[in-house]
Parts: sequence; C-alpha cells; structure tokens
Amino acid sequence: MQIKFFTIPVGDSDAAGQELNTFLKANKVLDVENRLISNKHSACWCFCVRYVELEANPSGADHKARVDYRKVLDEPTFHKFSALREKRKKAAAEEGVSAFIIFTDEELAALARLEAITEKNMLGIKGIGEKKVERFARYFTEKSETNEATGTAV
Repeated sequence: MQIKFFTIPVGDSDAAGQELNTFLKANKVLDVENRLISNKHSACWCFCVRYVELEANPSGADHKARVDYRKVLDEPTFHKFSALREKRKKAAAEEGVSAFIIFTDEELAALARLEAITEKNMLGIKGIGEKKVERFARYFTEKSETNEATGTAV
C-alpha cells in the first residue's frame, strides 16, 4: 500500500482536479480521506489517497475492442449515426476540442437509437451528463423553427 496527497484550491480546481482524477483512474484506490482547510485568505481540499499501483498491461488487453457500428446498428440507425458523427466533427471544429470530448462513438450510437434527440433524452444516456448537454446539445437536438409571421415550421 502506498499513500499520495493532493491539494486542490477551492477557486481553481481544474488542473489539480484533473490530476487527481487521472491518478484515481490509473490506480487501485483503497481509501480516500478528504478535508476542507481554510484560513482568512484561501481554502483548499486536501486528499489523502491510499492505493496500490496497477501493473501496466503490455499486451493492451484492457483496452476496449474497437466496435464496428456498421455491423452493430441496423441500416437506418447507422445512417443516423453517420450523420451524428458529421455533426460532432463540425461541433468539435467550432468548439476547438477533440471529437471524443463532445461525445464518444458509443454515446453517438445511443443517440442514433433514440426516436427523437432531445436534451431530456440525452440525459438518459450513460456518459452524457448535464454539462455535456448544456455545452453541446444545441448541435444535435432536433428543433423545428417556426416562422412567427405565418406560424409554419421552417
């Protein structure tokens, strides 16, 4: 068993929080203790992590096998999946992030299986939370715009 300490400032936790999350994913965690430490000028979370190092797998067997969605999805769903991948590619370019940050292929396949893509339906998909919906849903939701003068869909 080993011990590692992390200190994460309350107001600026992005980089430190990412470091902690990366560490937790890479090791077998036995126990985590946390405390909020504050004084007149600042506050931070202090974490004590007791862990066992995971052995690196040189064969790469732990990695997920690549899925051929053309075989997994029926033809209409695969076409919808392909269209969603194009939307994801455009969104990634516009947002300046990697495509997998927006949605993974697995999440896109789940979206493709939906009858209608709405923010509410997105939240029911594993891996898609409120932050992703808030940031990226506008690229994928099916909204019909209405012409106010005529009341007809555009």
